[in-house]
Amino acid sequence: MQNARAYWSLAIAGAAILAVTMGIRQSLGLFVSPLNTSTGLGIVTVSFALAVGQFVWGAAQPVFGAIADRAGPVRVMMAGGVLLALGLAVTPFTGSAFGLVFFLGVVTAAGAGAGSFSILIGAAANRIPAEKRAFASGFINAGGSFGQFVFAPLSQALIAAIGWVGALWTLACAALATLPMSLAFRERRGEAPHGHAAPGLTLSAQIGQAFRDPSYWCLHAGFFTCGFHIAFLVTHLPGEVDLCGLPASVSAVSLAIIGLANIAGSLGAGWLGQAHRMKWILFWMYGTRALAVAAYLLLPKTAATFYAFAAVLGLTWLATVPPTAGLVGKLFGTRFLATLFGLTLLSHQVGGFFGAWLGGLAIQHTGSYDWMWYADIVLAALAAVVNIPIREAVPRPPPRSDNQ
Repeated sequence: MQNARAYWSLAIAGAAILAVTMGIRQSLGLFVSPLNTSTGLGIVTVSFALAVGQFVWGAAQPVFGAIADRAGPVRVMMAGGVLLALGLAVTPFTGSAFGLVFFLGVVTAAGAGAGSFSILIGAAANRIPAEKRAFASGFINAGGSFGQFVFAPLSQALIAAIGWVGALWTLACAALATLPMSLAFRERRGEAPHGHAAPGLTLSAQIGQAFRDPSYWCLHAGFFTCGFHIAFLVTHLPGEVDLCGLPASVSAVSLAIIGLANIAGSLGAGWLGQAHRMKWILFWMYGTRALAVAAYLLLPKTAATFYAFAAVLGLTWLATVPPTAGLVGKLFGTRFLATLFGLTLLSHQVGGFFGAWLGGLAIQHTGSYDWMWYADIVLAALAAVVNIPIREAVPRPPPRSDNQ
């Protein structure tokens, strides 16, 4: 009973923290138009700031992951909450391109990264039995999706009610709520870690081993596409909706639907990962994305089309995280999972940088996002194929126990 209580306290705390950090991050695309109008810096500059944020969020995770692997995750999470709040609160006072890139693209993103997937899933995996890790990862990941479901319409409502400045300050206050929640990850006396790695293997040696493994690079390649796809959509979906002559509320509702659908997708991915090969889960997720984007391009651009598109995408949106993290843990153990999975997230966010930035260039130079959609289809199809050669043993059924 005590072990079950500890398991759920970690899973719920991790999901709650991710709900705040991811909910805020995934809603920043709603501020593109207000920032452009108020600052006069131009759509490309605002897109570039968010593109830098995509990269920094990814780059911060292996760094913070290494710190968490060595010194524990609580201080990392607390520092992240402070940085996230600071970046959001100061952004309205920046009147230059440099200030916008630094506070919105660097400080805010680094803070969100310190309270995101690699740190949360890595910390939980080291304290949760192996047979429960896949579902725990899916549950924590679902928290981020729930955050998007809540924060997207909330941010749009705040912008309409009190303006974009007041909305950012409100989000900054919400970011501080992660500080007390991070205390759930404090190590308790007498608690034996469940994480493992090869005996005597150091962090640097483990990274070197991973970099020599082709399966690890296949994960990086697939995750690059995932980042490209997600960053393009969260940054430029409001612009696509506007091009179709639909109200801004359609983009906010669409982002919320993506988040809601991804709760089911994340929980489903975690559940399936307990009994099925995770590489095939990833194959079908990326393949579904390619088909969904192709179908969207062929359909009339109505609100109903956007909502249906969002629902299908939401099932795979960030549901790629549990099987990707699970494969890293299967291949290399969980002792340094925060670092190794953090490095795959860096590749994810390199893709995210290009997705956000190239979307801004596309709309400026061509007046549409058509070429971005075509690129998205090709990359998603390639991401599906690249997961096939990953070496992964058939999962064994979890051991039965009278105490479970």
